Amino acid sequence: MGMGTLTRWLGDSAVFYDADGIAIYHGDSQELFRDLAGGAAVMVTDPPYGMAYQSGWNAASSVAGDADTSARDGVVREWGDRPALMFGRWSISRPFGTKMVLYWDKGDWPGMGDLGLPWGPSTEEIYVLGSGFTGKRSGQIVRDPHRPSGASANHPTEKPVGLMEILLSKCPPGVVIDPFMGSGSTLVAAKNLGRRAIGIELREDYCHTAARRLAQGVLPW
Repeated sequence: MGMGTLTRWLGDSAVFYDADGIAIYHGDSQELFRDLAGGAAVMVTDPPYGMAYQSGWNAASSVAGDADTSARDGVVREWGDRPALMFGRWSISRPFGTKMVLYWDKGDWPGMGDLGLPWGPSTEEIYVLGSGFTGKRSGQIVRDPHRPSGASANHPTEKPVGLMEILLSKCPPGVVIDPFMGSGSTLVAAKNLGRRAIGIELREDYCHTAARRLAQGVLPW
């Protein structure tokens, strides 16, 4: 089942991938989001938020648009008060309209942080915006036993598909949109749950990675 009327030609940005209810657009979310957001019911994304991320993960591991929070804040303004989940970091200002903060507990896995301290961050913040979320009420700590590592990782800030499935399970029904798709974990999770989804990604190599992951069928990671 294709995306049907949800896929469209947007100027110079053709649909990069369209299969099984999932569509990928290669382009700048600041240019494409307005036209695509109207067909979506919930936004779930890990946006650039001002860390200017660089890593030794590989030679091309920069996160596009990560100089400040302008890209994140632009889609928040455009999205309005509809339901959304957005990843972030304690040292960066939260997006406007945040109603609650969830915490992804990664376990005993110290991230980079301040290497001059004997502790590393092992949680990430997830901001809840808008309303309409469903499901059994639970605490704000979200845990998933899986995480990408080493050769299994597709992106320097990749989120586990299992984590994204947990988050999507409490999102209202309808099309999911991820305007900062990266390697496509949100889309893979949506496909695993039988949901339709739209992803936007500026880097073509990540579009290829996401399309490859989606083409592999329902995955546990």
